[in-house]
Amino acid sequence: MNLNNWFDKGLTKDQYIEKMSVNKDEMLSIYERFHLNEDDITFLERIQEKNLKVIVLSEDWCGDALVNNPILLKVAEAANIDVRFLLRDENLELMDQYLTNGTSRAIPIYIFIDQDGNEKAVWGPRSQKLQKLVEKERAQLPANDAPDFEEKQASMYKQLRTAYLNDESIWESIAYSIISTLKRNDLHHKL
Repeated sequence: MNLNNWFDKGLTKDQYIEKMSVNKDEMLSIYERFHLNEDDITFLERIQEKNLKVIVLSEDWCGDALVNNPILLKVAEAANIDVRFLLRDENLELMDQYLTNGTSRAIPIYIFIDQDGNEKAVWGPRSQKLQKLVEKERAQLPANDAPDFEEKQASMYKQLRTAYLNDESIWESIAYSIISTLKRNDLHHKL
């Protein structure tokens, strides 16, 4: 499967943002407030010559996309990575190649590719720190069939959303996780 074909179908950042009907202001707020640290910028500048591209499988209603996508955009800008967004629900053929735990269509998924369309790294849908936070919150929920399950779950989602929008340590953990994935996949080799 040549990933360049998928990349070419994608929306640019501006096209994606313009089409957003959910979480647009919140995502842009994080984008405006988040800044990479100098060490991250230095590394990302060194991988610019790799001419990477990234396919973002996402949907605007997704809470994880709300917090992860603006961080990815900052990483991509610093590394001069061209970004294209594909809506998950309209691109299930690709999405099903990147299932979380082999079963879940969890998003966002970031597929980093070279100019020839070869996969170089994959990230998503959450940083390890964020995954632990979500698991901790879910563990406190009552059983699915409990009378107050839906109420407690809605409250949990509201709390997580507030943390996503305001906790800069979450943003930093996401940036660290994405950048670590790029480093791990030897994208800075021979620089």
